[in-house]
Amino acid sequence: MHSGFVLLLWLVGVAIVQALPVGVLTAFALACTVTAVVVAGGRLKRLLRRTRFLLLAILVLFGWFTPGEAVFIDWPHVSPTREGLGLALEHLARLVTVVCSVAVLLESLPVDRLVGGLHALCRPLTVIGLPAERIALRLLLVLRYVESSAGEGIADWRAWLLGDGSGAARETVCLTREPLGLIDVVVGGLMLGGLLWWSLA
Repeated sequence: MHSGFVLLLWLVGVAIVQALPVGVLTAFALACTVTAVVVAGGRLKRLLRRTRFLLLAILVLFGWFTPGEAVFIDWPHVSPTREGLGLALEHLARLVTVVCSVAVLLESLPVDRLVGGLHALCRPLTVIGLPAERIALRLLLVLRYVESSAGEGIADWRAWLLGDGSGAARETVCLTREPLGLIDVVVGGLMLGGLLWWSLA
């Protein structure tokens, strides 16, 4: 399947997750977590570690700052509320689902295909002056640097950010462009038909 179409499906899935009711969201989040652990366990662990402070902030802000019934009645001033914990768990489920889908996406698509798909999605915006090729190539260079410098330490990252180009070598960068296949056309037609049916229903 075309990488741009895969990214488009991923974006649609992320949008749908935000509108799921709590019961369906819980089952979907559990399924996504199991899939991500099996398909991209190491990457998922790194992503969750990098988002741990955001997850904690969501829990604290919703759990302790939402009005409602205190969980610990004897300590109402320091207790989270039942309503707040419910909202926190709902938003945490949405965020964890998105993180799991990102882990699976990054594990399934090589960097070159990922950036090529982004370029394909940005190409229609060139009519308003958006430089799709520059955006895609810059993203490709950043992703390649992050992968090649993983684990080298904070000092190397700071030197790169400050523009220390010592030891840099010239590199030829190729932007992958994929043709649309039959599966892409069929799935795209089904999605378009479903969207049209939903808008007319």
